[in-house]
Amino acid sequence: MNNGKPNWWSRPSSTPEAARIPSPPPSGDADGDGDFPLPAPQQAAGAEVSDLTDPAGPTVPVETTDGAARHEAAADASAAPAEPTVLLTKSEPPAPADEAPTAHLPVTGGHPADAPPADAPPAPVSESPGVDTTHAAQPAPQPLHAPDEYRTPPYGEPGPWAPAPPVQRPPAPVPPQQAQVPPVQPHPQPHPQTHPQPHPQTHGQGGGLPPQAGAPWVQYDPWGAGGAGLPPAPAKKSRKGLAVARALVFALVTGVIGGGIGAYVERNGGLTTVELPQAAGGDTDRAPDSVAGIAAGALPGVVTLHVKGGGSSGTGTGFVLDAKGHILTNNHVVDGAESSEDITVTFSSGETARAKVVGKDTGYDLAVVQVTGVSGLKPLPLGNSDNVRVGDPVVAIGAPFDLSNTVTSGIISAKERPITAGGEKGDGSDISYVDALQTDAPINPGNSGGPLLDSKGRVIGINSAIRAAGGGSGDGEGGSASQPGSIGLGFAIPINQGKRVAEELINTGKATHPVIGVSLDMQFNGDGARVGEKGKDGTASVTPGGPAAKAGLRPGDVITKVDGQRVHNGEELIVKIRAHRPGDRLELTLTRNGKELTKTLTLGSSQGT
Repeated sequence: MNNGKPNWWSRPSSTPEAARIPSPPPSGDADGDGDFPLPAPQQAAGAEVSDLTDPAGPTVPVETTDGAARHEAAADASAAPAEPTVLLTKSEPPAPADEAPTAHLPVTGGHPADAPPADAPPAPVSESPGVDTTHAAQPAPQPLHAPDEYRTPPYGEPGPWAPAPPVQRPPAPVPPQQAQVPPVQPHPQPHPQTHPQPHPQTHGQGGGLPPQAGAPWVQYDPWGAGGAGLPPAPAKKSRKGLAVARALVFALVTGVIGGGIGAYVERNGGLTTVELPQAAGGDTDRAPDSVAGIAAGALPGVVTLHVKGGGSSGTGTGFVLDAKGHILTNNHVVDGAESSEDITVTFSSGETARAKVVGKDTGYDLAVVQVTGVSGLKPLPLGNSDNVRVGDPVVAIGAPFDLSNTVTSGIISAKERPITAGGEKGDGSDISYVDALQTDAPINPGNSGGPLLDSKGRVIGINSAIRAAGGGSGDGEGGSASQPGSIGLGFAIPINQGKRVAEELINTGKATHPVIGVSLDMQFNGDGARVGEKGKDGTASVTPGGPAAKAGLRPGDVITKVDGQRVHNGEELIVKIRAHRPGDRLELTLTRNGKELTKTLTLGSSQGT
């Protein structure tokens, strides 16, 4: 106790705790018997408690900004405090009028000059239930110390080092001046030891910005002008470098896009639909002497033959001779057929029919078949092979490799080519001798029996054989096995010979061969055809009473020319003779005992096979 009045000690407390502790009731006597003394709590080490008591009256709790209730007196701060006592208080009735308490406000920073004047009216205090209003009419408290610009602000209030606004534009340069320190609301100053100040270089909430060299620490006002104390603004990047970077990026992007467009155009031919120019429809007719005109007129009269028999099958070509259904083809095409059930004829229109063999001849390699019950047949006109000249254009029609209605074209490469074909039987009975027309029109297996046409669409030959690359001659079914395809050496039987044989086959079923009545020495290696010393089976080599005997030919004579054309061997002599009809007159040039003689004879006739 001091002067008969209790001294009130207070300690920092949170607002809820201070609100729960009621004010102590007034004492009725000088000794304070009405109080409830409790032992005072011991002060923590390093803690400082201010003795702010008023000897003239009771203390008044003052609510500070940090929520702590302090009972302050107007006693000298340096005076020693009395025995500390903490009292639990409760609600008390209003004090008598003669004992109206007097509120004493604390001084700030220990300077009495900062206290309000004595005659100032007391500050009004709001009344609320459960609050002692006898001690509430007190002046506003003042801080104990001067504002500390480096203190740590309480939670929820902006501090002097609050984060800067998002964008700050530096103002124009101004002369350095002292930054204005804005007034700071009173805050209790914690003890330096209990609340250390932040490091000047600390950043973050409550931190400070590093001061410039030689500049004093100042408070940062984010809304003030001048920007004093702010760090220097970073240097702006070069606009020229940024423009160059943008140009490089733009060039790269445009290059990639252009490359993609170029690749697409190259692969697809453009970005739009392609529409190619085309000629308008017109007349499809062709000149009759053109290849197209010749083919268009001849195709309806050309047929494809499929033959089976003798354990094999083959394909060939033929052409219509007359309205009766006679068709001319090669003998080797139908040689394997045994009955009419083995031969099927297909026309260019796709119509098919069965055919029967009318007649055939091995020596000429020709045959005639006939179809029945077919209407609308179109026979092909026949030309004259004697009028053909080397270089004349020709057209060949056939079914090479079973490709029916195939048209090829070429020229006459040569005339009167003596060729032989066949000979598979070994006895010579199947050998054919042809004084052929040579052409370069492509002829392949399957073309055999097809027509060879002149520029007017007339038949001048029957395609029969090809020359193989491995040597030797072959027929239209392949010839030599070394080269079955065409090499531009095709041969056709002249139509003059084919016409005569076809007529004989149709009329009699057999064909006749012209002969001179001699047996030739086929082993002779000299130039020309030599008459043998002995005939077949030991008979005479010159048939008695035959054409040769009548003309005066003898065994051992060497025939070198026929009607002025040179012959080099026996095969060529046979070909030259068979190119004529029986009864024709021939002039033979021969050599006997080193002398050249000329003989004239009339051809005889023999039955063909």
